[in-house]
Amino acid sequence: MIIRQHRKFTPFNIVSVSIVGLALCLGVFLHLPDKITPILFEPAINNLIGITLGDNLRPGENVFITLLLTLLQAFFLNRIVSHFNFMGKPNFLTALMYMTLVSLFAPFLVLSPPLICNFIAIWMLGKLFNIYKQTDVKGLMFDLGMIVAAGSLIYFPFMLMMLLLWISLIIFRAFNWREIVTPLLGFTTIYFLLGVIYYWLGRLKEFYAIFEPLAYPFPKELSLNVYDYLVIVPIIIALLFFLVVLKDQFFRSVVHLRKAFQLLFFMILLTLGSFYLNEHITINHFLLCAPPLAIYLAYYFTHSKSKWIYETLYFVIIVTILYFQFF
Repeated sequence: MIIRQHRKFTPFNIVSVSIVGLALCLGVFLHLPDKITPILFEPAINNLIGITLGDNLRPGENVFITLLLTLLQAFFLNRIVSHFNFMGKPNFLTALMYMTLVSLFAPFLVLSPPLICNFIAIWMLGKLFNIYKQTDVKGLMFDLGMIVAAGSLIYFPFMLMMLLLWISLIIFRAFNWREIVTPLLGFTTIYFLLGVIYYWLGRLKEFYAIFEPLAYPFPKELSLNVYDYLVIVPIIIALLFFLVVLKDQFFRSVVHLRKAFQLLFFMILLTLGSFYLNEHITINHFLLCAPPLAIYLAYYFTHSKSKWIYETLYFVIIVTILYFQFF
């Protein structure tokens, strides 16, 4: 009955999503390590301010703050989806799916740079969805270039989202070379100002070191055990059901929705592809896939007509997450 309840747009579902989010991280709360040392920003910022944020947080505080941040992100994303009416009617399924996805793996439930970057990613999506009917987007694209640069200072692989800005222009708008150039100008403005600060401080070599990840060798393995693969099996099944529903609904949907879903697909591809900018692949990197995947899953659970299938499938997802957290 969880899906049926969250198909409604009622204030109670704010509490309901929060309860589900809390339940999905109980396993981590009950099996806290002795110490968690969060790294919230890339060296580009940490070296500049000389402070490592979060060092004094106890593990329980770390997980609780993470829960609060992910709830804020979930409702932020849900608000954007409802504003553009992607589901056909307002509901809280996007928020529910987001909280589910960010609880898939225990490392997702602690503070990390990709978690912070999801605020920026969701903010970007709201702006990108809005360029479809605007007459002039050069100022907006300049701002988005600056936003991507700021995100890359928090988590360097986020830099690849620059390509998403250009892809969005291809999907939503006719070709205009000025609109293509302005995101790059915004991006370079942030790094130019940062370079000036480092030069002022006589630490220009540290500024050049920011770009070392571009020369990293291609990572060859990801630290996942078999249980990590098993926990995503129900999610993959749900995404296959989403494709079936989308096939039936796609050409009956408004043009804006079709283009938005294409943009989300490229966002997932770029997120998966940007892992090579990490010296060591970590599972936290894939938190950046949560916003687009949450919208896809919410679309399926909104439009699926077989109650016993969608309720059973979500129940299996919840049970799988909790089982591997506890056992």
